[in-house]
Amino acid sequence: MYTSVMKIGELGKRTDVPTKTIRYYEDIGLLPEPERTYNGYRDYHDDAVLRLRFIRDAQATGLSLTEIASILDLRSVGEGTCHHVIELLERHLEDLDRHIENLHDTRDQLVSLTQRAKGLDPEDCTDPNRCQTIAAESDVGASSRKHTDRLYTRHRNHVHP
Repeated sequence: MYTSVMKIGELGKRTDVPTKTIRYYEDIGLLPEPERTYNGYRDYHDDAVLRLRFIRDAQATGLSLTEIASILDLRSVGEGTCHHVIELLERHLEDLDRHIENLHDTRDQLVSLTQRAKGLDPEDCTDPNRCQTIAAESDVGASSRKHTDRLYTRHRNHVHP
């Protein structure tokens, strides 16, 4: 089967992937190193286009480069990837559901804080270093502190897998 040969710039144009990113994918093993011409230029075949499009599409679903590499590794040794991909996507869905739940909780807390703030008198806000709306427990009571603690903890502990 004949495949056309192309330089890195053309590969980038055909896949909408910057050449710097293509080189990075080669460095980390996502894209096999291509053959080189006598003067050192990379020579890519059509399969590189398909692989880069797959990587781009997989990233669009939220998969990490490590997860994409695991799929490509399985495929390279002739193993099926469907069950593995399903597991990865299900894990991402669970993470997304947890994140959405946290966002709803945070929104509820912000609504509560906003409602409390609307009932405060701006004349009582005399501390030059902070707003009474977002004040410590000792200043405004335990329930407000509990809300701001949860907001802070939730965002401080937020991580992306």
